[in-house]
Amino acid sequence: MTQATAMNMKHRSSDITEGPERAPARAMLRAMGLGDDDLSRPFIGIAHSASDVTPCNIHLGKLAHAAREGIRSSGATPFEFGTITVSDGISMGTEGMHASLVSREVIADSIELVAFAERFDALVAIGGCDKNLPGSAMALARLNLPGVFVYGGTIMPGKYGQRDMSIQDVFEAVGAHAKGLISRQDLRDVEACACPGEGSCAGMFTANTMASAIEALGLSLPGHSSIPAVEGLKTEATRQAGAAAYDMLERGIRVRDIVTREAFENAIAVVCATGGSTNAVLHLLAIAHEAHVPISLDDFTRISARTPYIADMKPGGRYVMADLNRAGGVPLVMKRLLQAGLVHGGPMTVTGRTVAENLEGVDANMEQAVVHTVGQPLSPTGGLVILHGNLAPEGAVIKVAGHQLRRYQGRARVFDQEEAAFNAVQRQEIREGDIVVIRYEGPKGGPGMREMLAVTGAIVGQGLGDEVALLTDGRFSGATHGPMVGHVAPEAAVGGPIGLLQEGDIVTIDPAQGLLEVQLTEEEMSDRRSRWQPLPDRYTSGALAKYAKLVGSASEGAVTG
Repeated sequence: MTQATAMNMKHRSSDITEGPERAPARAMLRAMGLGDDDLSRPFIGIAHSASDVTPCNIHLGKLAHAAREGIRSSGATPFEFGTITVSDGISMGTEGMHASLVSREVIADSIELVAFAERFDALVAIGGCDKNLPGSAMALARLNLPGVFVYGGTIMPGKYGQRDMSIQDVFEAVGAHAKGLISRQDLRDVEACACPGEGSCAGMFTANTMASAIEALGLSLPGHSSIPAVEGLKTEATRQAGAAAYDMLERGIRVRDIVTREAFENAIAVVCATGGSTNAVLHLLAIAHEAHVPISLDDFTRISARTPYIADMKPGGRYVMADLNRAGGVPLVMKRLLQAGLVHGGPMTVTGRTVAENLEGVDANMEQAVVHTVGQPLSPTGGLVILHGNLAPEGAVIKVAGHQLRRYQGRARVFDQEEAAFNAVQRQEIREGDIVVIRYEGPKGGPGMREMLAVTGAIVGQGLGDEVALLTDGRFSGATHGPMVGHVAPEAAVGGPIGLLQEGDIVTIDPAQGLLEVQLTEEEMSDRRSRWQPLPDRYTSGALAKYAKLVGSASEGAVTG
């Protein structure tokens, strides 16, 4: 690379390295060991969330070092910086879970601010836990620099005898223990073996879902999202990502050249085909918002209706992300969808090639059990269904992967907070046919849309997973399965109809018809609405209070700007 070429690539970093007036900035950069050669090169930032607070992120510092090597060997100067993470799995079922979705916004904001202030020319973002992934992608879309996302990788499954285990099994074991189906020692044994080391939760839960979606968007290198955290290839893949960021800078490719409407349709299709987390709806809407791409809930309805469910992944299926990696990863899923005309081949990716070009060498006929063919799917339609009706005028989402489009109708059991519902389940007060309603847990009312895996896991663990439905204006973990409806909008805190429900109301959930309703007339609803009063704000200061004032509807991604 000639000096002239390097200077042409310093689109933003020249602001702090060129001219006599920038001597103070150069002096501070020299204090970090940079010399004239380093200052003459493009600056590429490495944002990562290495942390001891979750197994998803404990190894990301090692990956950041690999990214540095890839950037430096390509001819640019790397700058590493950290952002936050919280652990959904650890805070699940506690007050701390209110911070989860809020952290997504903080991650996006912090990456944006550092990259903006330090005048980076390109960016590599490395994330592990659930909110790191969409937060990083939101920042990449917002900044619109050349940028690559690296996923820290999935955890390996634990072993309990001959059975593969994951964190899903632990939450369900809590419910089984409460009903006396397993002993305290059995619960301890499951707890001790389910999570054997570093990496994100093993099934097609939220982290692996979003890693797959981001690869389908074109923001990660092909095949990299399914590599387990413990495999040595993950380090080499991250080094390649560092080099890819430089290559994008050299080619003049920016993130919004990649994350087009067709790219988002590809990501939605992959989520539907793999039975991915309902959280993908929320997060893809938020990323699209940052990219200024018009994506709505209607797009999920349309794409899920035409996309077969073909990947037999937990929580609804049999396999974990490490199994998908051995089978061929996301490229195998995309190649089968591409051959059937269900994804677009034309969008650009971080490789500088199109989706179709990336998939040219993928063998779609390889023998394996994880990914079915489009002609013989697990289900002819995708794993997500958007519901509307007098309980959800703005929409709600249910995951049907691994379950039939069964209609549920039953009496409402109404709770104004997650803890009250969980305690009722543990006391075995919930019966077959009940519709458990957990409200005031939405973006504003929570605030932060807590995930309900503690409740749903307890319901499944008690053997009620197919007989009790749950609906909430909060969220569900990607490990949740069964008839669970989330993201009900408008939420209760802003006067949404879910806040008008009373104990014993008859609620209908009909995925086949896309329907969520209560058997009340409009006159009855209006009467209740006239008497409705909002609950007092739970937090009046600090980050949660600030978030509650700024956040919008879940139907639009629960974004704050």
